[in-house]
Amino acid sequence: MLSMKAVVVRDQNQYAVETVNLDPPKTGEVLVRIKACGVCHSDISIINGTIPQPFPAVIGHEGAGIVEQIGEGVRTVKPGDHVVMSFVPRCGECFHCLHDQPFLCTVSPPDGTLFDGTSRIHQDGKRFYTMSFLGNMAEYAVVPEACVVSVDKSVPFKAAALVGCGVTTGVGAVINTAEVKPGSTVAVFGCGGVGLSVIQGARIAGARMVIAVDLSREKLEMAKGFGATHTVEPGSDPVKEIMGLTGGIGADYAFEVVGIGKLVETAFKATRRGGMTVVVGVGSKDDRYSFNSLILPFTAKTVKGSMYGSANFKVDFPMLLDLYKAGKLDLDHMVTRTYTIDEAGQAFADLEAGRNARGVIVFD
Repeated sequence: MLSMKAVVVRDQNQYAVETVNLDPPKTGEVLVRIKACGVCHSDISIINGTIPQPFPAVIGHEGAGIVEQIGEGVRTVKPGDHVVMSFVPRCGECFHCLHDQPFLCTVSPPDGTLFDGTSRIHQDGKRFYTMSFLGNMAEYAVVPEACVVSVDKSVPFKAAALVGCGVTTGVGAVINTAEVKPGSTVAVFGCGGVGLSVIQGARIAGARMVIAVDLSREKLEMAKGFGATHTVEPGSDPVKEIMGLTGGIGADYAFEVVGIGKLVETAFKATRRGGMTVVVGVGSKDDRYSFNSLILPFTAKTVKGSMYGSANFKVDFPMLLDLYKAGKLDLDHMVTRTYTIDEAGQAFADLEAGRNARGVIVFD
Protein backbone atom coordinates (compact mmCIF):
# COMPACT_ATOMS: atom_id res chain seq x y z
CA MET A 1 0.00 0.00 0.00
CA LEU A 2 1.25 3.48 -0.95
CA SER A 3 0.60 6.77 0.78
CA MET A 4 0.31 9.67 -1.66
CA LYS A 5 -0.90 13.20 -2.23
CA ALA A 6 -3.96 13.65 -4.42
CA VAL A 7 -6.50 16.31 -5.36
CA VAL A 8 -9.71 15.11 -3.73
CA VAL A 9 -13.19 16.49 -4.37
CA ARG A 10 -15.34 15.90 -1.28
CA ASP A 11 -18.52 17.51 -2.60
CA GLN A 12 -19.59 20.03 -5.20
CA ASN A 13 -17.15 22.99 -5.15
CA GLN A 14 -15.25 21.43 -2.23
CA TYR A 15 -11.78 20.13 -3.03
CA ALA A 16 -8.33 20.00 -1.43
CA VAL A 17 -4.96 18.29 -1.66
CA GLU A 18 -5.09 15.35 0.75
CA THR A 19 -3.01 12.32 1.67
CA VAL A 20 -4.71 9.06 0.70
CA ASN A 21 -3.72 5.41 0.43
CA LEU A 22 -3.41 3.36 -2.76
CA ASP A 23 -3.61 -0.43 -2.99
CA PRO A 24 -1.53 -2.46 -5.51
CA PRO A 25 -2.89 -3.25 -8.97
CA LYS A 26 -5.11 -6.30 -9.45
CA THR A 27 -5.52 -8.46 -12.55
CA GLY A 28 -5.43 -6.38 -15.73
CA GLU A 29 -4.31 -3.21 -13.89
CA VAL A 30 -1.18 -1.05 -13.92
CA LEU A 31 0.42 1.09 -11.22
CA VAL A 32 1.78 4.32 -12.70
CA ARG A 33 3.97 6.88 -10.98
CA ILE A 34 2.51 10.11 -12.31
CA LYS A 35 5.04 12.58 -13.69
CA ALA A 36 2.74 15.17 -15.26
CA CYS A 37 -1.00 15.87 -15.33
CA GLY A 38 -2.68 18.50 -17.48
CA VAL A 39 -5.25 20.78 -15.87
CA CYS A 40 -8.39 20.52 -18.00
CA HIS A 41 -11.75 22.26 -17.82
CA SER A 42 -13.36 18.84 -17.41
CA ASP A 43 -11.69 18.69 -13.99
CA ILE A 44 -13.49 21.89 -13.05
CA SER A 45 -16.69 20.45 -14.49
CA ILE A 46 -16.36 17.58 -12.01
CA ILE A 47 -15.76 20.04 -9.16
CA ASN A 48 -18.72 22.27 -10.01
CA GLY A 49 -21.11 19.43 -10.81
CA THR A 50 -21.47 19.97 -14.57
CA ILE A 51 -20.18 16.42 -15.14
CA PRO A 52 -21.79 13.90 -12.74
CA GLN A 53 -19.33 12.15 -10.44
CA PRO A 54 -19.77 10.30 -7.12
CA PHE A 55 -17.73 11.75 -4.24
CA PRO A 56 -15.24 11.68 -2.63
CA ALA A 57 -13.18 11.40 -5.78
CA VAL A 58 -9.62 11.88 -6.99
CA ILE A 59 -9.73 13.90 -10.19
CA GLY A 60 -7.34 14.29 -13.13
CA HIS A 61 -7.53 12.54 -16.48
CA GLU A 62 -4.70 13.93 -18.65
CA GLY A 63 -1.64 12.16 -17.35
CA ALA A 64 1.72 10.65 -18.23
CA GLY A 65 4.12 8.69 -16.08
CA ILE A 66 6.23 5.60 -15.50
CA VAL A 67 4.94 2.08 -14.96
CA GLU A 68 5.96 0.92 -11.48
CA GLN A 69 4.10 -2.39 -11.22
CA ILE A 70 1.73 -4.51 -13.30
CA GLY A 71 -1.04 -6.86 -12.26
CA GLU A 72 -1.56 -10.41 -13.43
CA GLY A 73 -2.35 -10.78 -17.11
CA VAL A 74 -0.96 -7.40 -18.23
CA ARG A 75 0.86 -7.85 -21.55
CA THR A 76 1.15 -4.51 -23.34
CA VAL A 77 3.27 -2.56 -20.83
CA LYS A 78 5.98 -3.42 -18.32
CA PRO A 79 7.71 -1.73 -15.37
CA GLY A 80 9.89 1.16 -16.53
CA ASP A 81 7.76 1.98 -19.58
CA HIS A 82 6.76 5.58 -20.11
CA VAL A 83 3.01 5.72 -20.65
CA VAL A 84 0.20 8.12 -21.44
CA MET A 85 -3.23 7.32 -20.04
CA SER A 86 -6.61 7.56 -21.77
CA PHE A 87 -9.79 8.42 -19.89
CA VAL A 88 -11.67 6.26 -22.41
CA PRO A 89 -10.60 2.61 -22.34
CA ARG A 90 -10.16 0.42 -25.39
CA CYS A 91 -11.33 -3.03 -24.42
CA GLY A 92 -11.14 -4.39 -27.97
CA GLU A 93 -14.24 -6.52 -27.45
CA CYS A 94 -17.35 -4.32 -27.19
CA PHE A 95 -19.51 -3.36 -30.20
CA HIS A 96 -17.83 0.02 -30.70
CA CYS A 97 -14.26 -1.26 -30.39
CA LEU A 98 -15.07 -3.98 -32.92
CA HIS A 99 -16.55 -1.39 -35.29
CA ASP A 100 -13.58 1.01 -35.32
CA GLN A 101 -15.05 3.38 -32.71
CA PRO A 102 -12.93 2.71 -29.61
CA PHE A 103 -13.57 6.28 -28.44
CA LEU A 104 -17.07 5.03 -27.57
CA CYS A 105 -15.87 1.90 -25.72
CA THR A 106 -18.56 0.58 -23.37
CA VAL A 107 -16.53 -1.98 -21.41
CA SER A 108 -17.58 -0.36 -18.14
CA PRO A 109 -19.57 2.76 -17.27
CA PRO A 110 -17.47 5.64 -15.88
CA ASP A 111 -19.06 5.48 -12.42
CA GLY A 112 -15.88 6.32 -10.53
CA THR A 113 -14.68 2.73 -10.11
CA LEU A 114 -12.39 0.38 -12.00
CA PHE A 115 -13.67 -2.46 -14.18
CA ASP A 116 -14.43 -4.73 -11.23
CA GLY A 117 -16.64 -2.10 -9.60
CA THR A 118 -14.17 -1.25 -6.85
CA SER A 119 -11.50 1.38 -6.20
CA ARG A 120 -7.87 1.11 -5.09
CA ILE A 121 -7.91 4.46 -3.22
CA HIS A 122 -8.98 4.75 0.41
CA GLN A 123 -8.53 6.81 3.57
CA ASP A 124 -9.42 5.80 7.13
CA GLY A 125 -11.34 2.79 5.87
CA LYS A 126 -13.43 4.77 3.35
CA ARG A 127 -13.12 4.01 -0.36
CA PHE A 128 -12.64 6.87 -2.82
CA TYR A 129 -13.80 7.08 -6.43
CA THR A 130 -11.63 8.15 -9.38
CA MET A 131 -12.37 10.34 -12.37
CA SER A 132 -12.76 8.36 -15.60
CA PHE A 133 -10.84 5.26 -14.45
CA LEU A 134 -7.69 7.37 -13.87
CA GLY A 135 -7.43 9.88 -11.01
CA ASN A 136 -4.21 11.26 -12.45
CA MET A 137 -4.03 14.37 -10.25
CA ALA A 138 -2.08 12.34 -7.71
CA GLU A 139 1.43 11.04 -7.18
CA TYR A 140 0.40 7.53 -8.26
CA ALA A 141 -2.55 5.90 -10.00
CA VAL A 142 -3.78 2.35 -10.52
CA VAL A 143 -5.46 2.21 -13.92
CA PRO A 144 -6.77 -0.48 -16.30
CA GLU A 145 -4.32 -1.80 -18.89
CA ALA A 146 -7.03 -0.86 -21.41
CA CYS A 147 -6.34 2.81 -20.56
CA VAL A 148 -2.57 2.97 -21.12
CA VAL A 149 -0.16 2.98 -24.04
CA SER A 150 3.62 3.12 -23.94
CA VAL A 151 5.33 6.05 -25.65
CA ASP A 152 8.83 7.12 -26.65
CA LYS A 153 10.96 7.82 -23.57
CA SER A 154 12.54 10.83 -25.28
CA VAL A 155 9.29 12.82 -25.05
CA PRO A 156 9.10 15.11 -22.00
CA PHE A 157 6.31 14.06 -19.62
CA LYS A 158 4.63 17.48 -19.59
CA ALA A 159 4.31 17.34 -23.38
CA ALA A 160 3.24 13.70 -23.43
CA ALA A 161 0.51 14.31 -20.86
CA LEU A 162 -1.28 16.75 -23.14
CA VAL A 163 -2.20 14.09 -25.68
CA GLY A 164 -4.12 12.29 -22.93
CA CYS A 165 -7.07 14.62 -23.43
CA GLY A 166 -6.93 18.14 -24.89
CA VAL A 167 -4.60 17.68 -27.84
CA THR A 168 -6.17 14.40 -28.95
CA THR A 169 -9.65 15.87 -28.60
CA GLY A 170 -8.75 18.94 -30.67
CA VAL A 171 -6.43 17.57 -33.32
CA GLY A 172 -8.53 14.43 -33.60
CA ALA A 173 -11.71 16.45 -34.18
CA VAL A 174 -10.06 17.90 -37.28
CA ILE A 175 -8.25 14.85 -38.65
CA ASN A 176 -10.53 12.01 -37.56
CA THR A 177 -14.02 13.44 -37.01
CA ALA A 178 -14.25 16.13 -39.70
CA GLU A 179 -11.51 14.80 -42.01
CA VAL A 180 -10.67 18.38 -42.99
CA LYS A 181 -9.38 18.57 -46.54
CA PRO A 182 -6.31 20.57 -47.66
CA GLY A 183 -7.23 24.04 -48.89
CA SER A 184 -10.32 24.24 -46.68
CA THR A 185 -11.58 27.15 -44.59
CA VAL A 186 -11.98 26.47 -40.87
CA ALA A 187 -13.57 28.53 -38.10
CA VAL A 188 -12.81 27.70 -34.47
CA PHE A 189 -15.13 29.01 -31.74
CA GLY A 190 -13.21 28.92 -28.47
CA CYS A 191 -9.43 29.14 -28.12
CA GLY A 192 -8.67 27.37 -24.87
CA GLY A 193 -6.39 24.35 -24.77
CA VAL A 194 -8.69 22.20 -26.92
CA GLY A 195 -9.50 25.04 -29.32
CA LEU A 196 -5.81 25.74 -29.84
CA SER A 197 -5.37 22.04 -30.60
CA VAL A 198 -8.17 22.28 -33.19
CA ILE A 199 -6.27 25.18 -34.74
CA GLN A 200 -3.07 23.12 -34.82
CA GLY A 201 -4.98 20.22 -36.35
CA ALA A 202 -6.37 22.50 -39.07
CA ARG A 203 -2.87 23.76 -39.84
CA ILE A 204 -1.52 20.20 -40.00
CA ALA A 205 -4.43 19.18 -42.26
CA GLY A 206 -3.50 21.94 -44.72
CA ALA A 207 -6.40 24.37 -44.21
CA ARG A 208 -5.73 27.58 -46.16
CA MET A 209 -7.72 29.77 -43.75
CA VAL A 210 -8.13 29.21 -40.00
CA ILE A 211 -10.35 31.77 -38.31
CA ALA A 212 -10.15 31.98 -34.50
CA VAL A 213 -13.10 33.29 -32.46
CA ASP A 214 -12.84 34.06 -28.75
CA LEU A 215 -13.83 36.71 -26.23
CA SER A 216 -10.23 37.04 -25.01
CA ARG A 217 -7.67 39.03 -27.01
CA GLU A 218 -4.91 37.15 -25.17
CA LYS A 219 -6.24 33.83 -26.41
CA LEU A 220 -6.58 35.19 -29.92
CA GLU A 221 -2.91 36.16 -29.82
CA MET A 222 -2.09 32.61 -28.70
CA ALA A 223 -4.22 31.31 -31.57
CA LYS A 224 -2.08 33.17 -34.10
CA GLY A 225 1.00 31.47 -32.71
CA PHE A 226 -0.53 28.04 -33.24
CA GLY A 227 -1.72 28.55 -36.79
CA ALA A 228 -4.74 30.87 -36.94
CA THR A 229 -4.57 32.97 -40.10
CA HIS A 230 -7.37 35.33 -39.04
CA THR A 231 -9.07 36.33 -35.78
CA VAL A 232 -12.46 37.81 -35.00
CA GLU A 233 -12.23 40.81 -32.69
CA PRO A 234 -14.11 40.35 -29.39
CA GLY A 235 -17.47 42.13 -29.56
CA SER A 236 -17.75 41.70 -33.33
CA ASP A 237 -20.46 39.64 -35.03
CA PRO A 238 -18.56 36.40 -35.77
CA VAL A 239 -20.99 35.22 -38.45
CA LYS A 240 -20.70 38.52 -40.31
CA GLU A 241 -16.91 38.52 -39.98
CA ILE A 242 -16.56 34.91 -41.16
CA MET A 243 -18.89 35.52 -44.10
CA GLY A 244 -16.80 38.54 -45.03
CA LEU A 245 -13.56 36.59 -44.88
CA THR A 246 -14.97 33.74 -46.98
CA GLY A 247 -16.58 35.83 -49.71
CA GLY A 248 -20.08 35.43 -48.31
CA ILE A 249 -19.94 31.63 -48.46
CA GLY A 250 -19.15 30.63 -44.88
CA ALA A 251 -16.58 28.24 -43.45
CA ASP A 252 -16.19 24.74 -44.84
CA TYR A 253 -15.86 23.53 -41.25
CA ALA A 254 -16.83 25.28 -38.01
CA PHE A 255 -15.78 23.84 -34.65
CA GLU A 256 -17.58 24.75 -31.41
CA VAL A 257 -15.10 24.11 -28.59
CA VAL A 258 -16.76 25.75 -25.60
CA GLY A 259 -19.93 23.81 -24.83
CA ILE A 260 -22.61 26.51 -25.09
CA GLY A 261 -25.79 25.83 -27.04
CA LYS A 262 -26.09 29.35 -28.45
CA LEU A 263 -22.50 29.20 -29.66
CA VAL A 264 -23.26 25.94 -31.49
CA GLU A 265 -26.07 27.80 -33.26
CA THR A 266 -23.64 30.61 -34.16
CA ALA A 267 -21.08 28.14 -35.49
CA PHE A 268 -23.82 26.49 -37.56
CA LYS A 269 -24.79 29.85 -39.07
CA ALA A 270 -21.15 30.48 -39.96
CA THR A 271 -20.90 27.14 -41.78
CA ARG A 272 -21.37 27.19 -45.54
CA ARG A 273 -24.06 25.29 -47.40
CA GLY A 274 -22.88 21.69 -47.60
CA GLY A 275 -20.33 22.31 -44.85
CA MET A 276 -19.88 20.74 -41.44
CA THR A 277 -20.37 22.04 -37.91
CA VAL A 278 -18.43 19.95 -35.39
CA VAL A 279 -19.49 20.08 -31.73
CA VAL A 280 -16.45 19.45 -29.53
CA GLY A 281 -17.33 21.42 -26.39
CA VAL A 282 -19.09 19.61 -23.54
CA GLY A 283 -21.98 21.68 -22.24
CA SER A 284 -24.44 21.39 -19.39
CA LYS A 285 -27.04 18.61 -19.63
CA ASP A 286 -29.71 21.31 -19.33
CA ASP A 287 -28.42 23.40 -22.25
CA ARG A 288 -30.02 23.12 -25.69
CA TYR A 289 -29.51 24.34 -29.24
CA SER A 290 -31.93 24.34 -32.13
CA PHE A 291 -32.16 24.97 -35.88
CA ASN A 292 -35.07 25.89 -38.09
CA SER A 293 -36.53 22.62 -39.38
CA LEU A 294 -36.07 23.75 -42.99
CA ILE A 295 -32.36 24.48 -42.63
CA LEU A 296 -30.73 21.06 -42.65
CA PRO A 297 -32.40 19.63 -45.77
CA PHE A 298 -32.18 22.84 -47.78
CA THR A 299 -28.58 23.69 -46.87
CA ALA A 300 -27.28 20.09 -46.69
CA LYS A 301 -25.15 21.05 -43.70
CA THR A 302 -23.84 18.38 -41.35
CA VAL A 303 -23.82 18.72 -37.56
CA LYS A 304 -21.44 16.18 -36.06
CA GLY A 305 -20.45 15.44 -32.49
CA SER A 306 -16.82 14.68 -31.72
CA MET A 307 -16.10 12.44 -28.75
CA TYR A 308 -12.41 12.40 -27.79
CA GLY A 309 -11.39 13.38 -31.32
CA SER A 310 -12.80 10.09 -32.67
CA ALA A 311 -9.45 8.65 -31.58
CA ASN A 312 -8.01 5.19 -31.33
CA PHE A 313 -5.67 6.22 -28.54
CA LYS A 314 -3.40 3.18 -28.80
CA VAL A 315 -2.52 4.39 -32.31
CA ASP A 316 -3.18 8.12 -32.11
CA PHE A 317 -1.17 8.96 -28.97
CA PRO A 318 2.12 7.69 -30.46
CA MET A 319 1.22 9.28 -33.84
CA LEU A 320 0.64 12.69 -32.26
CA LEU A 321 3.92 12.44 -30.36
CA ASP A 322 5.67 11.56 -33.62
CA LEU A 323 4.25 14.80 -35.06
CA TYR A 324 5.60 16.59 -31.98
CA LYS A 325 9.08 15.11 -32.46
CA ALA A 326 8.97 16.11 -36.14
CA GLY A 327 8.21 19.73 -35.19
CA LYS A 328 4.73 19.69 -36.74
CA LEU A 329 2.74 19.71 -33.49
CA ASP A 330 3.76 22.31 -30.91
CA LEU A 331 3.24 20.92 -27.43
CA ASP A 332 6.00 22.85 -25.67
CA HIS A 333 4.34 26.24 -26.13
CA MET A 334 0.97 24.76 -25.17
CA VAL A 335 2.34 24.45 -21.63
CA THR A 336 2.29 28.03 -20.45
CA ARG A 337 2.79 27.27 -16.75
CA THR A 338 3.64 24.31 -14.54
CA TYR A 339 2.51 23.76 -10.92
CA THR A 340 3.21 21.46 -8.01
CA ILE A 341 0.29 19.43 -6.72
CA ASP A 342 0.10 21.76 -3.72
CA GLU A 343 -0.59 24.59 -6.20
CA ALA A 344 -3.63 22.86 -7.70
CA GLY A 345 -5.95 25.62 -6.48
CA GLN A 346 -3.90 28.23 -8.34
CA ALA A 347 -3.88 26.03 -11.43
CA PHE A 348 -7.69 25.90 -11.43
CA ALA A 349 -7.94 29.66 -10.85
CA ASP A 350 -5.58 30.34 -13.76
CA LEU A 351 -7.60 27.99 -15.98
CA GLU A 352 -10.87 29.74 -15.20
CA ALA A 353 -9.23 33.13 -15.74
CA GLY A 354 -7.99 32.03 -19.18
CA ARG A 355 -4.33 32.69 -18.35
CA ASN A 356 -2.92 29.50 -19.83
CA ALA A 357 -3.02 27.59 -23.06
CA ARG A 358 -2.53 24.61 -20.76
CA GLY A 359 -1.36 24.40 -17.18
CA VAL A 360 0.36 21.20 -16.11
CA ILE A 361 0.96 19.78 -12.62
CA VAL A 362 4.39 18.17 -12.53
CA PHE A 363 5.76 15.69 -9.99
CA ASP A 364 9.36 15.01 -8.94
